Amino acid sequence: GHRMSSSPITDPPHADVALDAPVLRIDQARVMRGQRLILDRLSLQVDAGQHTAILGANGSGKSTLVQLIARQLYPLVRTDGGGPNVSVFGRDRWNVSELRQLLGIVSPALQLDYTSDAPLEVFDAVVSGFFSARGLGLDHQVSDRMREQAQQALQQIGAAHLIGRPMATLSTGEARRVLIARALVHQPRALLLDEPCAGLDMASRRRFLENLRELARGGTTLMLVTHHVEEIVPEIAQVLLLREGRVLRQGSKADVLTGPALSEAFGMPVQVQRHGDYYAATPA
Repeated sequence: GHRMSSSPITDPPHADVALDAPVLRIDQARVMRGQRLILDRLSLQVDAGQHTAILGANGSGKSTLVQLIARQLYPLVRTDGGGPNVSVFGRDRWNVSELRQLLGIVSPALQLDYTSDAPLEVFDAVVSGFFSARGLGLDHQVSDRMREQAQQALQQIGAAHLIGRPMATLSTGEARRVLIARALVHQPRALLLDEPCAGLDMASRRRFLENLRELARGGTTLMLVTHHVEEIVPEIAQVLLLREGRVLRQGSKADVLTGPALSEAFGMPVQVQRHGDYYAATPA
């Protein structure tokens, strides 16, 4: 697909990354918290361009899965002699700032860091993504190329008009877009979006989902974690349905987004309707 820029000057050098490897491969991952198994032998593969939704009720293990992919927690050591439980772009060892250049992560939990505390201006919030820092420090050398890519990322997500404003003054939807721009400065090949529509009103949600569709069409592989069927944009073809830390169902939208499957996942009778390329679920 079309990338934002493919000139050798702006493409980050990822010489040792197998770009034909799956964006994400999880094989039989188990995660404990205290005495509880939060993820139980979970497997998932996302290939480049295979936009994927991870759907489940609260407590189904979605946020643990996000932390697993983001390397904020690690799976139990395998005892079955298999290979690595989690690999991103074919590698299971990453330092986090290097990983962010290939896989951007956006979550409301992260957003609090940027909208509270010390004042932080929008452009600085985005450009500081190059340094994996909250805002710019005296030792951060911002190059013209970084400025240009920050500007480009803000334009790409429709947030350039917010430059100059403090993060704390933005609406939830505006701040969310700025954080996506921050993840996009690296021109990552994939984006992991954790409940990205949380706190958005109907109009902001619609605009935001249109932004995501454009990113998907522009060649960024989307991984969307949500409990709202309505947020699964048409470009997303693969759905993983989680329940109590296990994969309940996995496959195409048509196979997974059914009344019986969602009723089981959410523990109540659910009816599914299709609206064009979108799905909607309502309690039956």
